[in-house]
Amino acid sequence: MDLTAQEDTNRRMLRARDEMDRRYAEPLDVPALAAIAHLSASRFGRVFKEVYGETPHRYLQRRRVERAMALLRQTERPVTQVAWDVGFASLGTFSRTFSAVVGCSPSEFRAQAEPVDVPTCFVAAWTRPRERTTFSEKQDGAAAD
Repeated sequence: MDLTAQEDTNRRMLRARDEMDRRYAEPLDVPALAAIAHLSASRFGRVFKEVYGETPHRYLQRRRVERAMALLRQTERPVTQVAWDVGFASLGTFSRTFSAVVGCSPSEFRAQAEPVDVPTCFVAAWTRPRERTTFSEKQDGAAAD
């Protein structure tokens, strides 16, 4: 089966993103992810952003925050422990990143979170952090380029 260049790029980037999803709680570095995608470290960042619309660092942060949201909702672990469990090395960085992505602090999120009786995959998909720009804002930005 012959793949087009774009399909091949997408597959390699998907492998790197899958690795980020599997090992989000571990320290990950761009050269290792770039090696999975068979790209240089500098090219990996550019191609990842072209394919997924965000940098690898931003994607990893969102993935960690998404998992932290689930842990805060489903467990009684202290916020500090949740931060460590999802791969943040600093409570300050975790709190700042969480607030930027979710819009409130981890403690406020936990206080507002209500248990729901649906499979966790639905909750994860429904509450997944998203970019704060709208599609029309992205189109406006693309048109300005």
